[in-house]
Amino acid sequence: MARLTEENIRLAREIIGRYPKARSATIPLLHLAQEQDGYVTNEAMSHIGELVGASSAEVFGTASFYEMFKFEPVGKYLINICGTMSCALMGAEELMHHAEERLGIKMGSTTADGKFTLERAECQAACTEAPCLQVNYRYRYRVTPDQLDTLIDDLSAGTLSSEIPAHGVVASVRQHIPAERGVGAVAPGLVTENPVWLDGKAAL
Repeated sequence: MARLTEENIRLAREIIGRYPKARSATIPLLHLAQEQDGYVTNEAMSHIGELVGASSAEVFGTASFYEMFKFEPVGKYLINICGTMSCALMGAEELMHHAEERLGIKMGSTTADGKFTLERAECQAACTEAPCLQVNYRYRYRVTPDQLDTLIDDLSAGTLSSEIPAHGVVASVRQHIPAERGVGAVAPGLVTENPVWLDGKAAL
């Protein structure tokens, strides 16, 4: 598909500048690439490798450890229904079957219009709110089949776009640290003093 755009290259260099070692920026740059295309392309991983001084295989090795990074196109809205113990006991399997029927696809598939991808998720750390799901990693709790229908209708109509952006968008506000507010990126080998927080703790 695509390497990073010119605008995203500028953002990538800004992000890299926050770290003492360029490779430390790999994960934020992967998020940037996924925001650009909706998934992480092979070309983007090669480009990220060039920017941080790593091979594309090393970038893929990092990205493939994390479930949030996708390596092929997914729908605009990725619906992850939790299927582990608490949610399973509270009806997650039935909710998944309902979602499959409603969307006309099987788990692990994407609708023909490219709008929805349906997946099973491991524990989403909301066991007291079972069954839960996420849409592009935004939570919905104690979801009933009727509530799922309403959610799909609202997503289709675009009425939740301010709350749930397209897949790949991690945050609606991009972090920016003015130069005068930054602490500076110091290579570990150049550190000669304990950090302030450590000195303070030692004095207690």
